Order: sequence, then structure tokens, then C-alpha cells
Amino acid sequence: MQYFGTALIRVLFIATLSLVAGFAHAELKVGDMAPDFRLEGSDGKSYQLADYRGKQAVVLAWFPRAFTSGCTVECKSLAENGEHIRKFDVSYFMASTDPVEKNAEFADETGADFPLLSDPDGEVATSYGVFTRGFARRHTFYIDVSGVISHIDTAVKPSTSAEDMIANLEKLGVAQRDS
Repeated sequence: MQYFGTALIRVLFIATLSLVAGFAHAELKVGDMAPDFRLEGSDGKSYQLADYRGKQAVVLAWFPRAFTSGCTVECKSLAENGEHIRKFDVSYFMASTDPVEKNAEFADETGADFPLLSDPDGEVATSYGVFTRGFARRHTFYIDVSGVISHIDTAVKPSTSAEDMIANLEKLGVAQRDS
């Protein structure tokens, strides 16, 4: 009987810790400062959000898993329409909890002409409120030049992700680059 009581207490303790951890990072909303990050990209470079502050807007498109159907469609959409996205003064990234080696292979296979960022421990995904069951939910964060979240797309459609990103950049009034 004592073993059962100890086991029950242990289960309740773990469940409580899980709930507390889930609430530790409140859901981000428009107007919040975007959490800083430093993540390795598929191109072998390291990217830190703070490096863009005061210089350029950033789009961070979280995706669940490399080489899955929806993620492949989304990545190809962005790759095939990169010239239209790059008309804006913005740096854009896709990010997942996959290891950098897997994202590098995925970038090669899909023809991605932009970095895919890797967050294998899920720490940054957690700070953005997208980490769940070992992977990131498909959400796209639009971060203005001052580092503030200006839009969050929680209903990303992989097949129109590039067109939707372009429409959102226009709607948000992100500056266009000089041709």
C-alpha cells in the first residue's frame, strides 16, 4: 500500500511540474517583444534575432518536421517565390526542432534559398509558444524592425505560404528594398 501511495504522489508531482512548465511561457501576442534567439542555420551560419533589431524586419516561420508533406510544400513555396519576398526589407527563416544536419539536407532537397534554423532542444520554440509533443507547431511570426511582434499567423497554409507572407508584409507596411 505504501508503494502505491508513493507512486501516486510521484505521478501527481510530475503532472504538476508539466503543467507549471506549460504555463511558464505565456502565449505571445501582437505587441510583445519577440524572444531573442541564436540558432544555427542550414547554411552553416548562426543567426541571432538581436542582430536585426534596428536594421530589418524578420519573419520566423516555424514548421513541424523536415521531409514531411506539408513542410515540403511550404518550403518549396517560399523557395519558388523568394524573389518576390526579397523585394521587402526583411530577413525570413523557417525554423524547426530538427537537427541542423537534417534541415541542411531538407534545404538542399527543396531548393531553399533562405536559411532553415534548427532548435533541436526546443528551447526557442518553447519561448515562442509553439513547442508541443517534441516538435514545433506551424506558426509564422512577423517581427518589426524594433523587435516587436507585429503579426502571428497561426493558420499557415503550406501551399500558399509565400503568397500569404507577401500579402502580410504588404499589409504590415514593411518597407520595400530599392531596386
